[in-house]
Amino acid sequence: MNNKILAGEVNSRISFIEFIERLRDDLNENSNDWENKTLGDFLVALGAYAEDIQGYYDNTKQPVNADVPSWKVFADLLTGATMYE
Repeated sequence: MNNKILAGEVNSRISFIEFIERLRDDLNENSNDWENKTLGDFLVALGAYAEDIQGYYDNTKQPVNADVPSWKVFADLLTGATMYE
């Protein structure tokens, strides 16, 4: 995934919208880097990553509670679903 897509920068509805636009652009420009290119594969990965995301935060020592919804968590989930197997 292109480095310009940084979910950590997402902290508002507006920045989430911009993030979604960058994510779409990245799929169009770098689809070979995506593990889950079809909507079906992406949704399966999104569900699986939603179950495991707290482990990601814990392992990377981020003080984020995945059970508390935020624009950042939403963006992290979508980013993770691009590559989660």
